[in-house]
Amino acid sequence: MTISTTKKLIGATLAAGVVFALAGCGQAPTDAGSGDGAKKSDFVPCIVSDAGGFDDKSFNQLSYEGALKAADELGVKLKKAESNAETEYAPNIDNMVSAGCNAIVSVGFALSKATVDAANANADIDFILVDDAADNDFDGKKDAENVKPLLYDTAQAAFQAGYLAAGYSKAGKVGTFGGQEFPTVTIFMDGFKQGVDYYNKENGTKVAVVGWDGKTGSFTGGFEANQGAKTVAKNIIDQGVDVLLPVGGPIYQSALQAINESGRDIALIGADADLFVTDPTTKDVVLTSILKAMDLSTYQAVMSSADGKFDPEAYVGTLENKGVGIAPLHNFESKVDPALVKKVEQIKQDIIDGKITVTSYLSK
Repeated sequence: MTISTTKKLIGATLAAGVVFALAGCGQAPTDAGSGDGAKKSDFVPCIVSDAGGFDDKSFNQLSYEGALKAADELGVKLKKAESNAETEYAPNIDNMVSAGCNAIVSVGFALSKATVDAANANADIDFILVDDAADNDFDGKKDAENVKPLLYDTAQAAFQAGYLAAGYSKAGKVGTFGGQEFPTVTIFMDGFKQGVDYYNKENGTKVAVVGWDGKTGSFTGGFEANQGAKTVAKNIIDQGVDVLLPVGGPIYQSALQAINESGRDIALIGADADLFVTDPTTKDVVLTSILKAMDLSTYQAVMSSADGKFDPEAYVGTLENKGVGIAPLHNFESKVDPALVKKVEQIKQDIIDGKITVTSYLSK
């Protein structure tokens, strides 16, 4: 699927939301943080979530924590608006503009159009867009000069996770599925499969990837933890996998339910955040997590805006700049061959040094 096609799908999804969702006028901005930092400032940082909310233990939560850290260090309050539906994205951003925000963080590609529209109408405000290039007309360029895209080449870290999963698997089958078939989702699945394929090439094995063949695969159709997501997870588990990577915020919770009900020893791989830390209910099943340092990059972008050094050029997180990575093995440390752990670490350095090439929509 091309980036252009994917963008059009996003647009269609948003349009459908306008038709079928209850019309929203947005949430009035609320304050967060102590405002007791040592620096003190009249700078006003703000953040708008997507429909996942700030407590999704993943995507939105990490971005929120980064913005909150910046606000606390600046000694100011972070204004926030939590979106409950797609129809609230634009109103929530507009409310932030009206609230006098100097920097507005928009979390997620679904907020791209609303962010670009607001940015073009408010050239004096710095906009920070998480996980989208702000290119809604598909010409390869940003649609607003005062938007800083925060992007993450998670395929690099997912490659490590795929190699680890293949080496850990006793069944010779590992699985993955996503919320919707967007580049920010399939980039995990791409890297994961490439890592498994690399393991097979190096070790003469035939570990199979269920749920993604490099072009298409299994998707829930949304980013909610619901019965549909659980059914997709169960269908993959029923094919005999013993490692499972769900990609799409809260849908990992549905995968966890399916794993628990299967009665089998199946390891879970998290996406975005370290699930062992953000959700202790996963601690006995989470092998590792593929990390996007959204907290760090959001924090840095907000601080640069506050310091008057806002750089609107796109940030791309990689293994080299620590924008992506994999989490510690935690409770699985004793269950994984130390030689495999050492090899996964070496793969990280080989990717950084260019000895291993990982392809993704960000690397092409």
